[in-house]
Amino acid sequence: MFSKIFKSKKNGSTLPDELNQKINQYLDNYRSESFPNGLLAICQLKDISAKTEILSIELVVPFPCKSELEQIAELLSQQIEQTVVFSLKLNVIPVRKHNISGLCNIIAVASGKGGVGKSTTAVNLAYALIDEGAKVGILDADIYGPSIPLMLGLQGIKPTSSDGELITPLESHNLSAMSIGFLVDEKDATIWRGPMASRAFDQLLNETAWQDIDYLIVDMPPGTGDIQLTLGQKMPVAASVIVTTPQDIALADAVKGIAMFEQVKVPVLGIIENMSYHLCENCGHQSKLFGHGGGEKISAKYNIGLLGQLPLDMAIRQSADTGSSPLISNTAGEVAQLYRKIATKMAAKLFNEYDARSPQTAEILFKEL
Repeated sequence: MFSKIFKSKKNGSTLPDELNQKINQYLDNYRSESFPNGLLAICQLKDISAKTEILSIELVVPFPCKSELEQIAELLSQQIEQTVVFSLKLNVIPVRKHNISGLCNIIAVASGKGGVGKSTTAVNLAYALIDEGAKVGILDADIYGPSIPLMLGLQGIKPTSSDGELITPLESHNLSAMSIGFLVDEKDATIWRGPMASRAFDQLLNETAWQDIDYLIVDMPPGTGDIQLTLGQKMPVAASVIVTTPQDIALADAVKGIAMFEQVKVPVLGIIENMSYHLCENCGHQSKLFGHGGGEKISAKYNIGLLGQLPLDMAIRQSADTGSSPLISNTAGEVAQLYRKIATKMAAKLFNEYDARSPQTAEILFKEL
């Protein structure tokens, strides 16, 4: 779509055509899950410039993918025997039209049952998207049992309003957050009836002063009942993600979650299998405590893809209890890298399958008979 040869410059002079063509050809031929048609099919190559011995390639990308582009830069550096770095500009476009100011795409993180680590996954996905280059917000839709304040270390902090109309979201490590837990005591939120909870959530979504958010992660309440259906229908959700464990009972409920989103016409980007295995701290052995292969079976049966498998890890549990995150405390760690890969796959799939600009999106042609 955007592939073109640039007459790049090095210290005021034009780079050799052979080098330009080699760079363009490599980027155009690169293939991965995120770039099934090549990097230049969906990214705009703005410029190639050189200072001393470093080549800087300026790209406009439609979804956050910083980690993968760093890997591409390393591979390209080996190809041309010169250090390559990418200068990135993120240009995320709404997949689904809506009138909520300050928001681009809304992604619902859901589970068919409680206890599978949905909220923890939602928080860490949000931080992972930030690490990959996006501006991110998180909205706690669990009106009955909000956990986001604890997981972000924001308990007891009340939001303010600059204009008396819209609520200013709280911030935690560049993550904008809103939860009913910021506004009322948790014990009060748990006794609301369904219509009250639905109205409260509607206010949180529409009366928060979101600022240039590329992705709003919505931590849905667990289950597939009336409140979940109502929220799915009222929100302009671009897509959803289902969190499950390998347990048979969790997988059965995950299938119900898929059916629920099908009913409200919200696409499911994929399955995240949490607590997929326990990694021994001493020997590194992986123990399949909750079964094996369940997420893969569901993904294959319903053709929605497995976004990733996350371990049962002490650091993840501790971070949830202390308001931290492995993506903050250990950004280079294995767990953080897993979340970043899942976040990139999620954002890439949203673009590749549902964004009108993507070469993967089918065109509908009308022909007069």
